[in-house]
Amino acid sequence: MKTIKLDKRKLSTYALASRPSKVSVNNFARELNGSESIAGFLEKLPGFLAADDLKKVIGAITFAHRQQRTVLLGLGAHVIKVGLTPLLLELAEKGILNGFALNGAGIIHDFELALAGHTSEEVADGITGGDFGMAKETGGLINRAILLGDRDGLGLGAAVGKMIWEEKLPYREMSLLGQCYRMKIPTTVHVAIGTDIIHMHAAADGAAIGRTSLRDFDSFCSLVATLESGVYINLGSAVILPEVFLKAISLVRNLGHQVNDLTTVNMDFNRHYRSFENVVKRPTLGSGRGFQIIGHHEIMFPLLVAGILARLEEE
Repeated sequence: MKTIKLDKRKLSTYALASRPSKVSVNNFARELNGSESIAGFLEKLPGFLAADDLKKVIGAITFAHRQQRTVLLGLGAHVIKVGLTPLLLELAEKGILNGFALNGAGIIHDFELALAGHTSEEVADGITGGDFGMAKETGGLINRAILLGDRDGLGLGAAVGKMIWEEKLPYREMSLLGQCYRMKIPTTVHVAIGTDIIHMHAAADGAAIGRTSLRDFDSFCSLVATLESGVYINLGSAVILPEVFLKAISLVRNLGHQVNDLTTVNMDFNRHYRSFENVVKRPTLGSGRGFQIIGHHEIMFPLLVAGILARLEEE
C-alpha cells in the first residue's frame, strides 16, 4: 500500500488574535469580598453558560415587568414542598408574576399546609399496608371543594383556593391557592385522572374534576394568548405542565393570537425531554429564546427572585 509523507512545515496557520474565540478573560468571574449585595454577586459571576443564562433570564423578566407584559409560572408540587410559596407570593403581590399553573399534586400539598401546617407523607411507610394517600381531610375536603366549585362554574384552582381562604384554614396565609384567590390572581390546575391521592377517595367525582380542570385549561390558554414579548417559566414540572403549555401555545396561535418574542425558562434539578422540547425549544422556534437552568429549586429559585428584585430596585 502506498504511503504519503506529510510535511507539517507547510501547514497554513493564522494569527491567534484574528480567530474568534468562545472564552475570554473579560468574561471571567471577579473576586468576591464577602460583602456583596445580590446585584453585586450576580455581576461578578462568570459570563458563561448557566451563569450568563441566569442573568439573561433576570433581564427578560424585569424587562417584561417594566413593559407590563405577562409573566406566567407553571410549577410542580415539589416547589411547594421545599418551602418556596412565600417567594411566589412576593412576586405575585409585586405584580411581577401574573398567573400560576399547577399540576394536581400541587393542590394537595398546598391544602395540607393550609390546614395542618405540614405535608408530604413517607410513601414507603404507607404503601405496603395500603395507608398511602388515605388522609381523610385531604380526600374529603378537596373533593368537596371541587364539587362546589363545579356547581358555581369555577375552575379547579379557584375552587380549592376559595375553600382555603373563605373557610379560614389555620395556615391560609401560607397557601398559594388561598392567597391567589384573595388577590384575584389566576391560578389554574391541570389534572391527569388517577395521578393524585384524592382520586382514590369515594368523594372523587370524575365529571367535576374534569370540568373544573378543563375550565382551567381554557383560562390558562387565555393567559398564554397574552404572552407576546412575555415570559413563561416552568419550575419543576417534568411532564404535565410542559404538555399543557405546548397545547395552549398551539391553540392560541391557531386562533390568530401573536405569541412571538417569547422568553421561556425551564428550571429543574434534572434535564427532561418534555420540558426542554415543549417549553424551551418548540414554542420559541422562529421568534423567541429559551433557557434551561438546572439546579435545586430551593437554591436556584431564591437566587432568581433575589436577582429580579435587585434589578428592579436598581432601576
